[in-house]
Amino acid sequence: MNALLSIWTWIEIGLVALVGFCVQLSLAILTWAFDRKRHVTGRCFRLIGVTAAKLTPFWRFGVHGPVPEKVAPNTVVVSNHESNADPFLISHLPWEMKWLGKASLFKIPVVGWSMWMAGDVPVHRGDRDSATGAMAKCRQWLAKGMPVMIFPEGTRSKTDDLLPFKDGAFRLAIEAQADVLPLAVSGTRRALPKHSWRFATSRGLVTVGTPISTKGMTLADVETLKNLARDQILSLRASLVPLTRTGTEPAVPPGPASAA
Repeated sequence: MNALLSIWTWIEIGLVALVGFCVQLSLAILTWAFDRKRHVTGRCFRLIGVTAAKLTPFWRFGVHGPVPEKVAPNTVVVSNHESNADPFLISHLPWEMKWLGKASLFKIPVVGWSMWMAGDVPVHRGDRDSATGAMAKCRQWLAKGMPVMIFPEGTRSKTDDLLPFKDGAFRLAIEAQADVLPLAVSGTRRALPKHSWRFATSRGLVTVGTPISTKGMTLADVETLKNLARDQILSLRASLVPLTRTGTEPAVPPGPASAA
């Protein structure tokens, strides 16, 4: 039964992605000339993910705790990374941000095209030149007043333990004098286990932390900033774990979308 439902879920996600891409493409044609932030196509893509998650029979995703109506335009958002389902969950947040993602994702038909239209940033894992170029693109988005979203672990953790955080997101924040906004996700590891095509019943929640200012920081403070963000993510996640295990916590409806 799980195999059959998983096949159906992949079909459902594919159909939602295809229909959503057509809508997104239409919006891109109408807005490309004046929407420098690609806000319209970006929000459309995030809502495609939310729609796919809501139609998935296995998942109950939502937001826990207060959600800011908007975040500062000059913000680097960071989160722990449990599963490929994380973007579906984090997309429930009401503001637009550009995501740093594996370059291989951009090669997937329809999904990759949508990521490109949304303005997301590809990076080849382990390629220093690619990472340098990707960070430069993220700086450009920050300069335009568009937050960026980065998983500092770099890949999904196979266990409940966070992987070591890479420096890139925190160097970027200090160089741009941007705030760092920690998020935490919980419950998504069961939603779509790493290296498995089968879905599982999951209660996934995302919660938003407190922005960390980088004003006055230099690159010598990267480790300090990284530890501040990591400690906050660990604390946030600890508050979610009991709720995602019991599945009894109702989701908090997101606030109105940000204009950023």
